[in-house]
Amino acid sequence: MTPVMPTVRATKPTSLASLARPARGAPYGPEGDAGAMCGRYSTARGREEIIDAFDVERDTTDALEPDYNVAPTKPVPMILTRDVRELHVARWGLVPSWAKDPAIGSRMINARVETVHEKPAFRRAFARRRCLLPADGYYEWYTREEGGKQPFFIRPSDGSMLAMAGLYEVWRPAREVGRGRPGGRSGSAGRSVGVGWSGWTGRDGLVGADTDAPEEEWLLSCTVITTEASDDVGRIHERMPMLVEPERFGAWLDPELTAPEEVRSLLVPAAAGRLEAYPVSTAVNKVRNYGPELVKPLPDLGISPGETPTLF
Repeated sequence: MTPVMPTVRATKPTSLASLARPARGAPYGPEGDAGAMCGRYSTARGREEIIDAFDVERDTTDALEPDYNVAPTKPVPMILTRDVRELHVARWGLVPSWAKDPAIGSRMINARVETVHEKPAFRRAFARRRCLLPADGYYEWYTREEGGKQPFFIRPSDGSMLAMAGLYEVWRPAREVGRGRPGGRSGSAGRSVGVGWSGWTGRDGLVGADTDAPEEEWLLSCTVITTEASDDVGRIHERMPMLVEPERFGAWLDPELTAPEEVRSLLVPAAAGRLEAYPVSTAVNKVRNYGPELVKPLPDLGISPGETPTLF
């Protein structure tokens, strides 16, 4: 499908240097959903580039389409480790094993690093089902004092890919009595899948599989772990995705590493100067727009693609 080519509408903030740090819990995004972060991001790298960058040994994807405006419930590339490091496509918005309806995933796009090891929706996945989500950058919306919101694109200052820390789950709907898995209860919650789905095994810590269930019923979903924003980007929004550096990929993805404090020790704040931010068109507010024009700096702010704009 050909991306919708929007008309660029430039919304000019007072100045980048004058942005005031937002209050905690300030609304984010074009619709003003409070308390969340990283509700849109860009993932447009080719499959081979992702495979090389993350040392993927098994590719399960058919194709990866570039998407410069990933929104909740959209498919995204995801790296995980079972016996080897693998590339999958998952739906953004984690569906916990106990969920009755996968629609809950639209509210599970982020998990706070401060509490992810404790929350019922995330703690089992945090122990054994961690992943990496490749991204070119992500969007945040700054609420201007004079009213309105200005979207910013935040990306690595060296042009590399972000490796966002994430969690994943494999879910299938419950079976009714007399159908599928013997002893199933009508109306019971969905179950995580242990074996059968594209070779998933008990090593993942997933139990209760119906190995005869049709593969198309099973859903692979994910969430992005977030942390307090660094000073580089904290003037736009108080939260940011937790990033994993290459030297920690192996440990973060290791399903045998399950001790919460050991896992938490792998997550450290982004280094100062790691990220840069610049204002972009409000066309990103609409999910139907997903082309490369969305990440271009606004021309009327005097910023060109060859420059390195910052917040300070």
